Amino acid sequence: MKTLKKIILGMVLALGSITIYAQQAPMFTHYMYNTLSVNPGYAGSRDALTITGLHRSQWVDFSGAPLTQTLTLHTPLRNPHIGIGLSILNDKIGPSNNTTAAADFAYILNVTEKSKLAFGLSAGANIYQANLSSLALDQQSDPVFANNISNHIAPNFGFGAYYSRERFYTGISVPSLLQNSYSEVSQLNGNTLVAKEQRHYFFIAGTMFKISENLEFKPTTLVKVTTSAPIQADITASFIIMKKLLIGGMFRTGDSFGALLGFDITQQLHLGYSFDWSYGLKTQKYNKGSHELVLRYDFLSFSQKQIHSPRNF
Repeated sequence: MKTLKKIILGMVLALGSITIYAQQAPMFTHYMYNTLSVNPGYAGSRDALTITGLHRSQWVDFSGAPLTQTLTLHTPLRNPHIGIGLSILNDKIGPSNNTTAAADFAYILNVTEKSKLAFGLSAGANIYQANLSSLALDQQSDPVFANNISNHIAPNFGFGAYYSRERFYTGISVPSLLQNSYSEVSQLNGNTLVAKEQRHYFFIAGTMFKISENLEFKPTTLVKVTTSAPIQADITASFIIMKKLLIGGMFRTGDSFGALLGFDITQQLHLGYSFDWSYGLKTQKYNKGSHELVLRYDFLSFSQKQIHSPRNF
């Protein structure tokens, strides 16, 4: 039980970065379907009003494990150079909960007849709360956990660049430029502990290779970088069968490996599921893996009378 307590406390500390630095951004196995959450330049890139919902249950049967939901929607406007979107994220870890809502804007340039480059901006707010007094502590007098954080609202802004062709995309982004502080605690020795966000940098890329008429290969990657923490990379390899069924595998450096399964129920509706299993972590013996479910729907845009197919990204 002491090990469990230490892990939970470490997760809470990592979220607030209280005297330590770590990856704070939620992880997604379906990051390739959740692109708007990390790069505002993606807004309007699918030439349709696209709505995507995602739920992730991490480390099942582990008390206080992360639960994350995202909802994104984006669309091009009548002006073909402008895309707009909305991103909502809710991330709960133990006694803490962080909700983020942001409006996204992208300006899209035609680099060539078949390629586009978009520059995106996002603006929104984070609502952070933590019931720290509910934790069972080894040191009851620890000042860091003496006071709860209740609905702390802080603004934030993001930037991203997104390049795409029919069978290739890449992008770089900083979804949260501001490093907001959530709490300060003065100790007897005069030191101050500051709970604050850490700025994260993202790199994404993916491509499609046609193997045969009914089989395609789709490798993708997401790389996360933040101060004083190891670089983390998701590497995914998927096969698309009959332009409808997706079967793939994933590897996340220093964390997990797993599998993905997806199906295009209709030309506009996609359903995906993934399972990943932690390796080399103290949590491994206490959980039964992580589950993720994603649902995406494409509506017709202003200029369309039918859905263009295929949409690879």
